[in-house]
Amino acid sequence: MISSHYFCIAEHLIRINFNDDDSQNNMGLLPSFQPFSLPIDASPAGEGLEEASYLFTLDVDDSFRPAKEKKLVRKFDTGNGDTIVHQLPNGGYQYIVRDIMGNDCCLLIANDRFTRCQCALNGDWTMRSFGLNNALMMMFAFAGAYHQTMLIHASATMIPDPHLSPLASNPLPLGFPFIAASGTGKSTHTSLWLKHIEGIQLLNDDNPIIRIIDGQPYLYGSPWSGKTPCYRNRKTLLGAVTRIERAPQNNIERLSPIEAFASLLPACSSMKWDEGTYRLLCDAITRIIETTPIYTLHCLPDEEAARLSYSTLTEPWKRA
Repeated sequence: MISSHYFCIAEHLIRINFNDDDSQNNMGLLPSFQPFSLPIDASPAGEGLEEASYLFTLDVDDSFRPAKEKKLVRKFDTGNGDTIVHQLPNGGYQYIVRDIMGNDCCLLIANDRFTRCQCALNGDWTMRSFGLNNALMMMFAFAGAYHQTMLIHASATMIPDPHLSPLASNPLPLGFPFIAASGTGKSTHTSLWLKHIEGIQLLNDDNPIIRIIDGQPYLYGSPWSGKTPCYRNRKTLLGAVTRIERAPQNNIERLSPIEAFASLLPACSSMKWDEGTYRLLCDAITRIIETTPIYTLHCLPDEEAARLSYSTLTEPWKRA
């Protein structure tokens, strides 16, 4: 028997199928997905929904085995463990996800567009949850490339109350992701917004989603938020993107298109070795730069920096 579960993430439908014979594999491995869950019989995510309507479907079954024919593409360190990537003869990919101790946690096999995938899990609850979450995060990022959707490594705030928003007539909250190299201070800066600016909420602290719909970029919460349990199923207008750099004094500058592209690209989850998805990602980033201001904030970890970035980032919306 198979148990199917449905989710809506950044307005994309996804489906996860568990083999009921695998007693260790179930939705208990994915507590952060609960805010994004849809009832089985909910429209439009019922059993009769066309396959093409899903961003992807994942089948979880420990009986899946590695592909016999494959070509090593690369091995990369995610910061929480290594991931080994092989390309398959049909154009799809195979991933082995390892944790920080080097344990194999997940085997993931995907077709060429990541619309249909299979995974087998290994180990205790911690290893299985880690492997499954990483598999789903990769699938979302790589399948999303075909739909102008990207995971961005950022800490993101939002102004949820339209009465507190710089643009009071805005029907959606405004979202502001902060990007930076790990350890530079993304979360520190967003925490200063929360502390010193009225009405600010945290949208996501590690992997929010940018999706372009009809040419307009939106920022969404996601089930992946690093060490901070912030899993908001919220949609916001993308207000601005800001790169954080530590400095002895506070200063903010708007970047040129070339500088903006160079800042934003490294923050997006991508398969640089896959020409098709990488080109689509670059096209989406170009659209973001055309419609959204991109800044670098040179700053100290203090209240003045938070107020400087807030006033600068919201100013274009006050004039809108």
